[in-house]
Amino acid sequence: MGTKLSTSICGDALEVLANLPTASVDACITDPPYNMSKKKGLSWAFSSHVTMQEIWDRFSKDEFADFTIRWLKEVFRVVKPNGNLLVFGTYHNIYLTGFLMGEMDRKVLNSIVWSKPNAQPNITCRMLTESTEQVVWACNESPKKATGWTFNYQDGKAMNGGKQLRNHWVYPVTPKSERVAGHPTQKPLQLMERLIQLFTNKGDMVLDPFAGVGTTGVAALKHGRRCVLIERQSPYVRAQKKRFSLAGLSRIEFKSQKSQKRSGAQPAPSRRERNGRSHATL
Repeated sequence: MGTKLSTSICGDALEVLANLPTASVDACITDPPYNMSKKKGLSWAFSSHVTMQEIWDRFSKDEFADFTIRWLKEVFRVVKPNGNLLVFGTYHNIYLTGFLMGEMDRKVLNSIVWSKPNAQPNITCRMLTESTEQVVWACNESPKKATGWTFNYQDGKAMNGGKQLRNHWVYPVTPKSERVAGHPTQKPLQLMERLIQLFTNKGDMVLDPFAGVGTTGVAALKHGRRCVLIERQSPYVRAQKKRFSLAGLSRIEFKSQKSQKRSGAQPAPSRRERNGRSHATL
């Protein structure tokens, strides 16, 4: 993939991933579709909050299983052996993701619970407030062969006052001052920085096939890593360009999916995406 610039590609995640070289990135940290959107979002009389209703996040049950299998298979091909894969989710997708990782003979190492002290209320008043998300952490190798995955243990202790870092992390939802282009699931930069620092090393190439407004990339470049971002929605890619520029992070090249195909180039952002309907095989 080269050792120069980071890359952001505007295109479809599966199609862009298919054009990336095998074992060409060191890790993947991503926030894929959760399949939690409804055709008509619910609203609340006392708040401007509306539940998720994004087209890119709406699948049938079979479509979503197929889609998850396909992007995981491509990511496991592109990430180097023993490289880390960290995937965000809620109950809508995280159990399926972890199960499929095991079925694909990868070693699931841990999960992280992200607790949001300022989470949105449950507007139906018929369930508990959903105030957490999870991150499932796997090594790109079979359980019997997995060894040498990156975990910067001492850095974790330093982040936690010299104590062993636990898997329950408290971060507020992304503040308004940090939000970009109205992205509904943008992650806090501090949270992504912690993941980058713990699970990658300086100089590593970090893949995010569902990059949104580029928070993974900002965290990676800020801490001396490189990134390959893929994002399908062009407004989010434009927001990435502005965001990287304002942060003074210039070593990133923006490409389209067409230019990637012409040049055999590296990736760029492609986030949520729908897929074929025939069942993919594990």
